[in-house]
Amino acid sequence: MEEHHTIREPDSSSNEDVVSVRSPGEDSSCNGSIRKQELPSPVANSPVQGCDPFGQSQRSKLQNRRARINQQINKEMRMRAGAENLFRATTNNKIKETVALELSYVNSNLQLLKEELEDLNSNMEVYQTDSEVVNVPLIPLGLKETKEVDFSTPIQDFIHEYYGEDGLLYQKEIKELMDLRQAMRTPARNQTGLGLLMEYYNQLYFLDRRFLPPHENLGVHFHWYDSLTGVPSCQRALAFEKGSVLFNIGPLYTQIGARQDRSATAGIERAIDAFHRAAGAFDYLKDNFSNAPSLDMSGPALCMLVRLMAAQAQECAFERVALGPQDADLASLLRLAQEAAQVSDVYRLARRAMSQLPMKDYVPFSWASLVQVKSEHFRALSHYFAAVALCDRMVTHDSSEDTAEAEKALLHFYVSPCARPPLGQLLGDAKQRRKFGKAHLRHAVMRHEEAIRLHGVCKILRKMDTLQDVLVLAYKRSLDLYSELDREDDFEPTLEAPHIRPQSQQEPDMTLPSFVPVADLFQRLGPLSAFCARGRWGTARAICLPRSEGGLGLTLRGDSPVLVAGVAAGGCAEEAGLREGDYIMSVDGHDCKWAKHADVVSLLQMCGAREVRLAVVTPHNTQAGKRALVSRGKENAGGRPTLRVTKEQSSCDRRAAARGLAAAELSTQK
Repeated sequence: MEEHHTIREPDSSSNEDVVSVRSPGEDSSCNGSIRKQELPSPVANSPVQGCDPFGQSQRSKLQNRRARINQQINKEMRMRAGAENLFRATTNNKIKETVALELSYVNSNLQLLKEELEDLNSNMEVYQTDSEVVNVPLIPLGLKETKEVDFSTPIQDFIHEYYGEDGLLYQKEIKELMDLRQAMRTPARNQTGLGLLMEYYNQLYFLDRRFLPPHENLGVHFHWYDSLTGVPSCQRALAFEKGSVLFNIGPLYTQIGARQDRSATAGIERAIDAFHRAAGAFDYLKDNFSNAPSLDMSGPALCMLVRLMAAQAQECAFERVALGPQDADLASLLRLAQEAAQVSDVYRLARRAMSQLPMKDYVPFSWASLVQVKSEHFRALSHYFAAVALCDRMVTHDSSEDTAEAEKALLHFYVSPCARPPLGQLLGDAKQRRKFGKAHLRHAVMRHEEAIRLHGVCKILRKMDTLQDVLVLAYKRSLDLYSELDREDDFEPTLEAPHIRPQSQQEPDMTLPSFVPVADLFQRLGPLSAFCARGRWGTARAICLPRSEGGLGLTLRGDSPVLVAGVAAGGCAEEAGLREGDYIMSVDGHDCKWAKHADVVSLLQMCGAREVRLAVVTPHNTQAGKRALVSRGKENAGGRPTLRVTKEQSSCDRRAAARGLAAAELSTQK
């Protein structure tokens, strides 16, 4: 299900963004909450189906520490704001000196807290797989933290004032909504956790339609912390809540992708899919939400994250090719070299996005360093595999190999065809191949040395033993092969290695979020098409219809809810105060908001000769000149009356009338 978000200018009385959301589907008869389904342990045994932030797992401890630091940063920033206001307001020099000293102390605390938070965000090994196979670590993102929100009073008051019902009757639904929000704060790293985030995001659509009239809000403050800096943001706009929840879908996918076992093809495929979905979530957020109050949801940050996710997906694609059967033929080795060059190229683009303002001072230094290390590392690998392809043909020449296939593989291998000798000479001359192979190895050794140097600059990367092992192993492998080719009697100058053309079989892709319909928690209020905050409702009225020989004197049309399409002049319905355009809420205490036309007719007929008690409500936009003008026409071929609706009829009435073309006039006799 695709949702369309339209960003409008903020209301003049508020500094917050106003978002209008339209969903193609409003079916409330879909699957129930994911929290009510059978869930795997340990989620199924928890009353709130998220991961326990106070649990003993390393990830839970990390998340708990991040939440604590975010709260401390929020406290220090409030203290700094108060001290700055006092400093500007006072004219007493002694007070200014005291406040300046306090500001210095607060700024020092803030700097220490931000450095501690950066260390937590740079703690990548916690999210990696436990496989014994050594892989280059991937970069996961931490979730945005948020404070608890109490929906009880605002929703109960709105139900009482707007829908005319007792808000206390909906305590169960409100509690379920608040439990869902609490659960999505700490989602598990699996499909269940993703389902919680998506379910709450979809419930916010219903919350918007049910309880937020145009240009108004619930009066609830939504507090969210920046995922990297911990800087708090607070707004009353539901758009901010929706955007933050959608943002967290991306980081959760990165954590799922980073934990996959990439020693098998199946794990690599899952990792690629996870990073594609993370990129899709960030790209969808970038295209549909604007004026973000926090930097992590700004356009430059989301563009940077999309590039980073694309690079990590490309890295996994290279690992998939390297994991496949290697028969040491020239074509497969050259393809592996081009895959490595492609990984280096996309990481270079991610590094460029990180180095531009305002991202330069925002992205953790460890992230930027790791991206640069990977760009150099995979560039070195591309030249290494190119050298192996050329030198392998020199040492173990297979006379049965098709020369045409080898020429085809080399034809588009280099960026500039002029950088290499003619294909026939390169394939047939062993000395020429050795010279080119040596040039590629020399460049590979230089790139490996640069990668190791960059790794040593960042103290956080120096703590990653896995990354250091991968870099050193690749460097020794290239250096050993170069030593074999570097003969003492070889006095010819070493060639400059040509640039390898980046190419991949993995198409760049982004998987947008799939908005699966969920059940509306507040469906007891009635069908959303009629009972929404976009319309204007009158006060609910109680009508007592006495029986007369001429019947009740009203015409009904439509379903869920049933519409009073006509009232007979001088009939008992008109005398009781029933009006054309009223919606029937109940008949003798039976709730009829979801009732079909035939069910309401049956309830009225069952009353027999006694009076009928109705509860009705009148939409304001159906009164006076905006009233629906419905008239009965001639019977059509199927024996059903026709329906004529003027252009002045409201949209709610048109939908209700269109569902009930088979109207029936009640003329039950005593």
